Amino acid sequence: MERKSFDMRPSRVWKKLRAGEVAYATKINLADPRVVEIACMVSGMDCVWADMEHVPNDWSTIERQIMTAKAYDVDMMIRVSRGSYSELIKPLELDAAGILVPHVMNADDARQIAHLTKFHPIGRRPIDGGNADGKYTNLGMADYMAQANEQRFNMLQIEDPEPLDDLVAIISLPGVDAVFFGPGDFSQGIGAPGEWNHPLIVETRKRIADLAIKHGKIAATVGGVGNLEELVGMGYRFISIGADVIGLNDYYNHFFNELSGKQEALNKSIYGGKA
Repeated sequence: MERKSFDMRPSRVWKKLRAGEVAYATKINLADPRVVEIACMVSGMDCVWADMEHVPNDWSTIERQIMTAKAYDVDMMIRVSRGSYSELIKPLELDAAGILVPHVMNADDARQIAHLTKFHPIGRRPIDGGNADGKYTNLGMADYMAQANEQRFNMLQIEDPEPLDDLVAIISLPGVDAVFFGPGDFSQGIGAPGEWNHPLIVETRKRIADLAIKHGKIAATVGGVGNLEELVGMGYRFISIGADVIGLNDYYNHFFNELSGKQEALNKSIYGGKA
């Protein structure tokens, strides 16, 4: 019997970006894959991303979240913790569409990330092929490596002032797919925490977009509905909006504010204003 042919699941993010469109993402802090399912089901996002830098997720949790996103043809990106090379490649082997690497500090750091996350002829990512991304050995080695280089992405976070002198070298580096400007830690690093309109933040945000366009890379950042037009006009093509925990907070704040107002009126009705 002829062996069935398999291909790696195409990245929804890459499909949109290569068509010149904007890809949108949202952050998932909570561990339950049901949260991922709700986000994928109702939001229309191209990508959801989970965090292993700040959030105490384990690999079993991440695997279930990736499977859930794939069921809705939504990309899953994992922000990795910095450590061994395994932290970089495990999400990809679980079939995450991409990884987000925090606190890239210089060109050598970026070069090592590209080297470890891209296969030959770009880099020397360690190869296995026996996991979900390789269809459990059902993708031949050459196809597996080529499709991984084509359909999976790395995204390097610039969120500190230290790499500013190396921005050209980082963004122009072969094997780097996207650069994500993180204004939160960047504002802290320049001694202006939370000052989103600080001149260096404004300048760096624009500079990253300009360099990404010049070198054929993807500019990514965090944004909101209010500044989408500005970011897209600047050249950003991957924008992360909101998070599950923000949504829950907004819902419960709204719900309990309404409840408090009604309860006050009910108390006056029941107790004649003496409650």
